[in-house]
Amino acid sequence: MRGWRALLLALALAATAPAPAAEPATTIVLHAARLLDVDSGRMLAPGEVLVRGERIVAVGTAVERPREARVIDLGDRTLLPGFVDAHVHLFLHPGAEDAQTFDESVPERTIRATLAARADLLAGFTAERDMGTEGAGSAASAVRDAIDRGWIPGPRLRVCGNAIDILGGHEDALGRNPEQHALPNATPADSTAELVRVIRAQVKEGADFIKIYQTGKDRMQHGELRAPYQFSEEELRAAVVEAARTGRRVAVHATAEPGTGMAVRAGVASVDHAYQLSDDTMRRMRERGIFAVPTFAVLEYFIDHATTPEAAERYRAIQQYHVAQFRRQLAAGVPITLGSDVGPFPHGSQAREFVLLVEHGMTPLDALRAGTRDGARLLDWERDLGHLAPGCYADVVAVPGNPLEDIRVVQRVDFVMKGGVIYRNDPSS
Repeated sequence: MRGWRALLLALALAATAPAPAAEPATTIVLHAARLLDVDSGRMLAPGEVLVRGERIVAVGTAVERPREARVIDLGDRTLLPGFVDAHVHLFLHPGAEDAQTFDESVPERTIRATLAARADLLAGFTAERDMGTEGAGSAASAVRDAIDRGWIPGPRLRVCGNAIDILGGHEDALGRNPEQHALPNATPADSTAELVRVIRAQVKEGADFIKIYQTGKDRMQHGELRAPYQFSEEELRAAVVEAARTGRRVAVHATAEPGTGMAVRAGVASVDHAYQLSDDTMRRMRERGIFAVPTFAVLEYFIDHATTPEAAERYRAIQQYHVAQFRRQLAAGVPITLGSDVGPFPHGSQAREFVLLVEHGMTPLDALRAGTRDGARLLDWERDLGHLAPGCYADVVAVPGNPLEDIRVVQRVDFVMKGGVIYRNDPSS
């Protein structure tokens, strides 16, 4: 009991500790030099948003200013919808990914996750999909619920708990002494029946969606990416059906064919990483609205922080291959959602993913759509998030300058509002 009392005390301290304290929701008018309508692509100048409570009431170049309203003039900034990162790991931090199950307790990792959630929110990410606690089980449900109850600051979350893997699969403590019976970073399932049982257990523990590792370790061979598939198409289809029974969807870690194609034919919601997609797979994704989530930022970090020149070269080869394939996916009309895979690199720095999407072929507007409107669609929040429009949650960020002219400004968010509550207002940053 002492451990959990300590955890609760730490969470309480995290909610009130260092800057910045949330300001209570009220009637607010936000004014800035510009406002981006991500749906139409129009840049309003100036731009204003009327917020009442947790929702947006009006948007335009000039909105009603009720007598009781607090007017916040953000100057030469652009108002944008709060950012959406569809692939994060709140329970990971740089340098400890493979060893965390062994070296850190679940209470310690949960405390770290609350700090990561706050860092992401202050960087402008007001909604995220946590793609697996890497061995911390349903602790993500507790973090999500604490945020929703207002106990701690953080993004709106969709969580899955542990991901699902096979015996000897992608996250099964590979390379460890088997005599030590090392715990895996995911929950194993080796048949359709086991998949269904694990999915039901995760739903019981609060999962919003199901994540499955569909491909194993990546390697380059003769200029092509290779990664073994882990579940059969029949098994994946059974997982999709079981998840749908309770209104949930399946996301897969899948980097290469045939695993990516099997997942798409089975009807998953997203293919995360998506280094390699065949022409047929891309056509099906376009027709069915299945998202690719590219995750460039994490590979860039691995290249820059590799422990050996050989490791750096391996990551660089995968990144170059990924970029070429991504451009094919753009040309084929594959739906793209922003996902950074933050966790192995520092939380709060993942707006770099916007920049890399543009460097690798997207327009700034499409990159912003990928990290707002389309992310909200993948997370099943399209009616409430991803737009600055009447009726949506007042999730608003501001950046200096114009992101359509220089996408790099999204890395300098200095105003963050979530649900009508101001978490950051630092125009000097």
